[in-house]
Amino acid sequence: MQRRHLLFSVLKAAALSIFAGPLASAQSASTLEELDPVKLMPDTHKILFENSLVRVIEGRVPAGGMEVKHRHPHCVLVSLAEFDSEIRVFPDSEWKHFHRAFGTATWSEAAVHEVRIVGTAPSHTVRIELKS
Repeated sequence: MQRRHLLFSVLKAAALSIFAGPLASAQSASTLEELDPVKLMPDTHKILFENSLVRVIEGRVPAGGMEVKHRHPHCVLVSLAEFDSEIRVFPDSEWKHFHRAFGTATWSEAAVHEVRIVGTAPSHTVRIELKS
């Protein structure tokens, strides 16, 4: 039952992401390509689904692990585990702490950032990215 509820949450987040607000920010294709998390971190990030409207990425980073500087367009982030992270968004480069609870979905503006997984729990997320 919990998996069915989680699947519904992911599908709901995907539907909302298609119809919510502006699409990806105007950045050059080469910059987006260079900072693609799937290409930069293939051991921890993989594409689950992609079409002309969205790209769905699964991320699994071990406790104490780090996501190098990368970018995301506007997206919905669904947490599939409870974990803590510190995120530094560029250009201000200030680290901020975030707690992610299992099953929550949050909206994220387009950003370039890096992430540290802090504490003892690994991260597990699904990110539904909007395409322009």
